[in-house]
Amino acid sequence: MLNNAVLFLIIAIIAAFFGFGGIAGVAATIAKVLFVIFLILFLVSLVTGRR
Repeated sequence: MLNNAVLFLIIAIIAAFFGFGGIAGVAATIAKVLFVIFLILFLVSLVTGRR
């Protein structure tokens, strides 16, 4: 899942470089959402792994 977030972040950076505002915005939003989901799952696994 982190790989997908990084992939969409790279797509957003490339699209922003070429001036595709809509595509860059959508890819950046997807990257942010996937990163937050990854972070939540990581924290849950840390908490449950210590028990």
